[in-house]
Amino acid sequence: MTTTSFQVIRSSRSSTLALIGAAVWLVFSALLPLWGDTALLREFVEFSCYFIFAMMWNLLAGYGGMVSVGQQAFFGLGGYVMLALGNFWGVNPFVAIPLAALATAVVAVPVSWIAFRLQGGYFAIGTWVIAEVFRLTIANIPAVGGGSGTSLTALRGIDRTLRMNVTYWIALACVAACIGGVYLFLRSKEGLALQAIRDNERAAESQGIAVGRMKLMVYVVAALGCGLAGALYFVGNIRISPDAAFGVNWTAFAIFIVVIGGIGRIEGPMVGAVLFWLLNKFFADYGTWYQMGLGLLAVVVVMRFKQGLWGWVHSRWGLTLFPTQRLLRLTSPATPNPIPASTATPATPVVGAAQA
Repeated sequence: MTTTSFQVIRSSRSSTLALIGAAVWLVFSALLPLWGDTALLREFVEFSCYFIFAMMWNLLAGYGGMVSVGQQAFFGLGGYVMLALGNFWGVNPFVAIPLAALATAVVAVPVSWIAFRLQGGYFAIGTWVIAEVFRLTIANIPAVGGGSGTSLTALRGIDRTLRMNVTYWIALACVAACIGGVYLFLRSKEGLALQAIRDNERAAESQGIAVGRMKLMVYVVAALGCGLAGALYFVGNIRISPDAAFGVNWTAFAIFIVVIGGIGRIEGPMVGAVLFWLLNKFFADYGTWYQMGLGLLAVVVVMRFKQGLWGWVHSRWGLTLFPTQRLLRLTSPATPNPIPASTATPATPVVGAAQA
């Protein structure tokens, strides 16, 4: 009697090449301050903030199924906590960036008690209302400049070149940590449970998944990432105001980035963020026409590429740089190697584990 064995496949040749390419890019980028100008460093910091914010929105909505239009609440809160730590308590603004992100995550816990009472479209609108409450509250605090905002005076005395370089390196580290953290999480059992909740919350709960606890964890992690992006952005921008920090455009741009690139895929925000940065760099001066162009592009992509640009690439060529699915391949009982393709059973995704 022969027994059939299976091999679990978690990576591919393209993902291995992507890992090598990411390592080379990280080393190259770390050396950028040695030869790049300050304008390039500033653009990368701004790009990083948009990217991290979009990644967190994709984690919340694309993988967790919680569509929010109020994540700017945590973006702005992260910026203001960083400002308060630096200006009022004498904390180094660079040290205040992760502290502000942690404080934002703590605030997200009681906020979730309100947000989770709502479902579907009510949840989306409710998160926007929460963000507006944050904005109006901050706008009525004279100590932080009220509605007109204030400047980050804690950066005074720090050399401009040193400030730009350190801000850039922190942004680079945050981008790498964001990608790596999301990827490792989605490859874990918790990530698989999260995707099951997104696909069918009631079925996931019937399989023993703690739906409430998982949604709370993802909500808090997304808030932490948004707070990190906000603190980083206003360290680079130096000045902060309620309208700039809590503007709904932050979430609107994140939705654009994710939808264009491909929702529910790690590669999606990467593609979308690069495309958004290019459009912003070359067409932002056109004002209203630029905004209309972004909307038209989003409509065209949604109509022609329903899974986003990277979703179309994946469906056409099967290319995945960050695989989160599990594949089972039938192996020969005599040898540990997979059976040749001509006789082997095709690799089959585990039920519930396939990437969206």
